[in-house]
Order: sequence, then structure tokens, then C-alpha cells
Amino acid sequence: MEGVKLDRWGYQVRTSSDSCISAINAYYHQVLSYGRERRVILQAPQHDKDCVLANILAAHFLSSSDSSKASSHLQAAKSRLDEATSYEKAVFDAVSYLISEDRDPDVAVELHSKLLKKFPRDLGSLKRAQVLCFYMGRPDLCLDIVKQVLPYNQLEDYIYGILAFALLELGRMTDAEVAARKGFEINKQDFWSQHALCHVLQYECRFTEVVQFMEECASTWSSCSSFMYTHNWWHIALCYLEGHSAMKKVLEVYDNHIWKELEKPDAVSPEVYLNALGLLLRVYVRGELDVFGDRLKILAGCVTDQANWHLEWHLDLLILWALAVTGELSKAEDLLKGLKSRLEEFSSLLAEAVYEYGKGNDKKALELLDPDFDASLCKMIGASDEQLDVFNEVWYNMLLNTAQAAKAIEVLEQRIKKREGAPFMWRLLERAYSMEGREEAATVGEKARKLEAAYFK
Repeated sequence: MEGVKLDRWGYQVRTSSDSCISAINAYYHQVLSYGRERRVILQAPQHDKDCVLANILAAHFLSSSDSSKASSHLQAAKSRLDEATSYEKAVFDAVSYLISEDRDPDVAVELHSKLLKKFPRDLGSLKRAQVLCFYMGRPDLCLDIVKQVLPYNQLEDYIYGILAFALLELGRMTDAEVAARKGFEINKQDFWSQHALCHVLQYECRFTEVVQFMEECASTWSSCSSFMYTHNWWHIALCYLEGHSAMKKVLEVYDNHIWKELEKPDAVSPEVYLNALGLLLRVYVRGELDVFGDRLKILAGCVTDQANWHLEWHLDLLILWALAVTGELSKAEDLLKGLKSRLEEFSSLLAEAVYEYGKGNDKKALELLDPDFDASLCKMIGASDEQLDVFNEVWYNMLLNTAQAAKAIEVLEQRIKKREGAPFMWRLLERAYSMEGREEAATVGEKARKLEAAYFK
């Protein structure tokens, strides 16, 4: 067909420009590899201003940062829709709805599922569907879509990392490990497969193994986005923390591989703040924040800037805690007010509880949460189970700080059945038993000491 070229997936795109197709294909690679050069898609419509696919992908890229330019590209795509290929029309339908102000997430998922039934090799659209399902807190929907296209992509880069993440978020760790290792075998620089395998090993308390694996992979991360780069190092720091390594190792990761990312000219600050705050909250829960000096105060000073607010609900919750715990109460109250108007009731109560916890008011914070609180029910804030688990740790501490040792024992014993190798959980259980005057405290304390000595010798 005259004036038509094939993209990376082998699907027809209406353009005569090799440079346009090259920019589109480069963008696919950046999205799937969590690259820091995703702006390359803006070159595609420069090479062919009439290309529907180039314009709708550019509109999607700009939709969260520059609505005016996004709208311009959307209109350019719409104006040439009659001349587009069937593939471009399907992508336009799915993406234009996804970036519309009144979108229904369920409809957006259905449109992507419909697109991928007809064009199953389009892993760029699969990645959009995965991200959409993630922010809906629906890994089950993501898994259904991945299974739908997997037969057409058996040896393709990146699909197994997407599959693995859906599986691990559903608690299917054995299957997730198989998928992640398959993705890593196909492409050693598939960062999402690396990340998924890290999740599995970390959940199984294989902390030394995680650190060895991820630090061996770290030399490949220079091309990663600010989020992916600092998030991978967040996992490493967390394994040092959970494995009871010397706190200086955690501090070194924070300084050299998370905070230092901000020195790069193309760093995306909120993506760095997300992982920095997530790590400092874990340190705070463990009573080790003094080792970090004034770093939390410095970070809180950065996130008083409202340009960092309301980008992601998960980030907002972490900022809310940081502002409250450092005494920026006026700013914290402004953020909380905005959050309460946006979040569903369950997540809104979590936001209020995080604010009270930051102020040191454990009793009031605890009253706001369900008596059987489980942070995994808050997936819709845009966080993985591993990221959410810190809020469970906060809850355990609040139970103990308000002398509800019996309840703490109940939930900690259940938690330890799932993750027997986590020393911190045993330490919390030891504390709870001691508060109740139970003899088991000594046995539990000895278990904790043995685990602490087992990692990072």
C-alpha cells in the first residue's frame, strides 16, 4: 500500500517517513524498557505532521504534563483519521478515550482488550493496559489481557516481565518467578523482568540473593527513567533494611543512588521523591531515622512545593506523612484537604490516619482505620504490595504504641506465616508478647536474633 510502512510490531501505519516510524519504534522501546528518553515520540509528528499514530502517541505522552499540546496532537490525529489504517484507528480509539477527562477505567481497559484481540503483537498497547490496571488495583484484569496476547509473543522482549508482575500481585509467586526468569533469559536488560524477580525473591525473604542479583544488574540501569532507576535501588536498600544489614548500607544507597539522581539534568524529581520517601518511612517505622540526620527535613522542604502534589495518590500519602512528621502542619492540612476530595472513602481514611501518625497521634490514627486493616486493599492508590506493606508496618506499630498487644499478636502471627524470614516481624511479635507477659517472648526474640545474623554476614 502506497504511503504505508510497518511499525515494530509489523502493523501498518499511514506514513511515507522512515524517520517517523523510527521515532515511533524508539518510543515503544523507551516505554517498555522504562527509558528516560520517552520524549522521542515528539519527533514522530515533526517528521510527519499528518501521521495519526505519531500524533495520538504524542498526545498520550503529553497528557499528564502539557494538556494544551496534548490536545493539539489529539486534534491533528482526529483530523486525519479517515486516512488512517485499521491499526491506527484502533489505537486512536483506545488512547483518545484513555486521556479523556471523563473516562471510565473499566471502559478504557475494555477498549485496550478489544485492540489487542485484533492486534496482539502491540506490546506498547499492552504496557498501557498494564499501567491502567495497576492504578485500578486490578492485577487480575491485567493477567487476563496478558494471557490473551501471550500465544502471539512467545519469544518477544518484555512480555514476561508484564506477566510476572501481574502474577506476583495476585500472590502467585512461584509462577511469577518462572515468568520473570524467562523474561530475563530472553533479554538480560529487561528491567521489568529484573524488577519482578526482585519482588518475588524479596517477598520470600531471600534478601542476600536479591541484593546480589540486583547489584549485578545495576550497571545496566543508566538508561532507566528516574523512577525505575531509583525504584530498583529502593528495593536493594529495603532488602538491606529487612535483612538487618548495617544501617550505613541503607544510607549509602539513599545518598548515592536515590537522592543523587536529582543531580542529573533530566531527572524527574517527583519520581525520585516517591522512592526516597518510601524508604525513609520504612526507616522511621523501625526507629532508625536518626542515622539519616536531617535528610527527611530536607526532603520535606522539597515536597512543600505543591507542584509535587496530586500527581499520584501514593506519592501524596508519603508527602503527607513527611510534612506532618517534620512539623509542616499547615501544608499537610492543605494536602489532606485536597486528598479527601479525590480519594475513595477507604483510602481517604488511610490518608487521615497517615497524617495523624505523622503528628504522633497513634490513638486517633488507629481509630480511623478498620479494625482488620489490610493495606493490600489500597492498591488503587497506585502502589505495589511491597510499597503498600509499609502501611501495614505502621498499623502494627500503632497497635503496640496504643497497648493493643493482643490484636498485634493476632495479626503478626498471621503475617509471619506468610513471611517467616523477616526479622522485623519477629521483633514486633517479641514486643507484643512481652507486653502481655507471655513466656514466648524469649523464644521469639531468639528467632529474631538468628534471622538477623543469617543475612549479610
